[in-house]
Amino acid sequence: MSPESQVTNNEQERRYELRLDGNVVGIAEYRPAGPALMFTHTEVEEGHEGQGLGSQLVQAALDDARAQGRQVVPMCPFVAAFIREHREYVDLVQPGQRGVFGL
Repeated sequence: MSPESQVTNNEQERRYELRLDGNVVGIAEYRPAGPALMFTHTEVEEGHEGQGLGSQLVQAALDDARAQGRQVVPMCPFVAAFIREHREYVDLVQPGQRGVFGL
């Protein structure tokens, strides 16, 4: 991540937020699903797409889920695609669900 970007978990809003210079420019929404986090939607504000910010956001969110000992359910197509491209995160998805997401 660049020095001016920061990802935080806004538990009250149930989303990870990516901030640039203090402004939220990306979100990864989730819902708790037992021991897992179900990622439902990822969005980067217009004008900030194509800069790798969505990937930074999802990577930080997945790293945080791992640190918490949680599994993930990648209902969001962007999160599922990120995991397909970064195989080191496949273990966060329950083995029985991996086929559903093309993992």
